[in-house]
Amino acid sequence: MAFIEIQNLFKRFKDVVAINRIQLEVNQGELLTLLGPSGCGKTTTLRCIAGLEKPEEGDIVIDGQSMLSEGFVQPSKRGIGMVFQNYAVWPHMKVFNNIVYGLKLQKLSRQSIQEKAQKVLELVGLEGLEDRYPAQLSGGQQQRVALARALVTNPKLLLLDEPLSNLDAKLREELRFEIKSLVRRMGITSVYVTHDQAEAMVISDRIAVMDSGNVVQIGTPNEIYEKPANKFVADFIGTMNFISGEIVQALQETDTIYVRTEIGEKMLCKMSGEKEILPGEKVYASIRPEDVEVFTDPPQTRENLFRGTIAHKAYLGNFLFFFVNINDTMIRVQVPHHMPQEEGEELYLFLNPEKCMILS
Repeated sequence: MAFIEIQNLFKRFKDVVAINRIQLEVNQGELLTLLGPSGCGKTTTLRCIAGLEKPEEGDIVIDGQSMLSEGFVQPSKRGIGMVFQNYAVWPHMKVFNNIVYGLKLQKLSRQSIQEKAQKVLELVGLEGLEDRYPAQLSGGQQQRVALARALVTNPKLLLLDEPLSNLDAKLREELRFEIKSLVRRMGITSVYVTHDQAEAMVISDRIAVMDSGNVVQIGTPNEIYEKPANKFVADFIGTMNFISGEIVQALQETDTIYVRTEIGEKMLCKMSGEKEILPGEKVYASIRPEDVEVFTDPPQTRENLFRGTIAHKAYLGNFLFFFVNINDTMIRVQVPHHMPQEEGEELYLFLNPEKCMILS
């Protein structure tokens, strides 16, 4: 049984539908990430789970208890810990008092508060900093304070709303691994909100991709990346080449499709999913830059081999991006950093049919 069940959840702000009757489950001990662009409904969904927003329809069940259908359950009664984007630490309180504020409201003994605080300080790497004020801490340390405050009450559910977005890139990368490790060690069920697809890929057990208040795909990071449900997901997760075209022929016996595109009359792709494919249907033949094979001389004749010219070259340290012009269509290709070819030179691209997806 799922630890969190979101059932037909609907939330509107005046004329804007923020959450459009979504269905979602989070398993015990799982870290699920809500991923999508600004305005897609991910933070509103998180705030509804927390009890900070009240939806018009639907229900949220946490650990078998309804938060809505049997009367609205207040945030303080939901057994959650929450980490916000802007840290939300109190500047006039030292680290220790920031962390134990919730424990004091529970009227625990001084000894119990001290023991719980010491344990969580060690857990998040803040031991020795308990007498400092937030202004004396780095951004990463302040976020650790917020995380410690959320964990010190031993919540059954941890909610994180873009907790790393205010940090620099290097620190974001460091803390995402720390949060993942911490959540796994504690075995705590967590819902994480971000618009950063790399962050979601690294930190998540599963990802729910959202668009315009809808959940458009749920799956493991590998499933989302390798088998995107549609063009929106493929474009949002990683980098993808989209070549517009229309279906010419579908060969069910070999699970292959021929597509007429701007770069070739019969481009071969593999079928993906169980959606019925019809001749004449407008689609995108889609392939990731790392799945395109590059040749300086034409190999033996094979399907999906195209000749083009390097229009742009981008150096990214451990690899290069070539932007190859084929019949006025730009194909991005990822190649080793030592390839000597320059802009204006010709290349042959093999768009592997096994990696070429049909998306709409």
